[in-house]
Amino acid sequence: MKDTMREEIIRYIADKYKTEPEYPMAKSPDRAVFRHEDTRKQFAAVRNIPCEKSGKYEAGTFCVLDIRLSDLLLRDILFEQEGFFACNTSRGNWISAALDGTVPYDTLTSLIDTSFAATASGKKKQEMRPPKEWLIPSNPKYYDIISAFNASDIIDWKQGAGVKKDDTVFMYVGSPVSAILYKCRVIEMDIPYDFRTEGLTIKKLMKIKLLKRYSPDEFTFERLKSEFGIFAVRGPRGVPNSLSTALK
Repeated sequence: MKDTMREEIIRYIADKYKTEPEYPMAKSPDRAVFRHEDTRKQFAAVRNIPCEKSGKYEAGTFCVLDIRLSDLLLRDILFEQEGFFACNTSRGNWISAALDGTVPYDTLTSLIDTSFAATASGKKKQEMRPPKEWLIPSNPKYYDIISAFNASDIIDWKQGAGVKKDDTVFMYVGSPVSAILYKCRVIEMDIPYDFRTEGLTIKKLMKIKLLKRYSPDEFTFERLKSEFGIFAVRGPRGVPNSLSTALK
């Protein structure tokens, strides 16, 4: 059996994703399967296949890594490269890569990362995504954010849907200010809170840290409309690239 990289791959998955191999098939005791802890979805497998599939070994078996690719164009490109094979599964978005040294180690680990992301749950994908910029409204009717940031550079705020730790939030203060006043970073999430009043319910808070202040006449609502196509700020929303550049 030609499997020079099998143990390296198993160690990589164990170290990065804290996932140990499972051996679910009695008829294929060499087949190691790796699953997401939360959904139990498979994101990788290591197994032996007959050497005639390799094109370079005459007898016996050699070891391959099975991974899932959501990008079918990438899958088709890899099929044209040495060391990649069609995975023996009815799911066409899986591909096998040789673990005999034909495919570089860095390529294999990158594909494992891609497969892990492709098969992750929505919650896990949210945790894995890179930091994002948000525009979040502040209504002076409910909270005096100006006084709060004058007193401290760290305040608690209603946790926005989709926002996560290390995201950047630009705080838009409503009428009579009607302008972006603060750039902040989210430093803590999921703080339990129970607040209910007419028109407002808060179940969780996040901590935001002040990074930068803007003049009230710099990013006014009129400018947001005319230059950046923002006609309402009613809840957390992504920041357009043009506005992101201007805010920096």
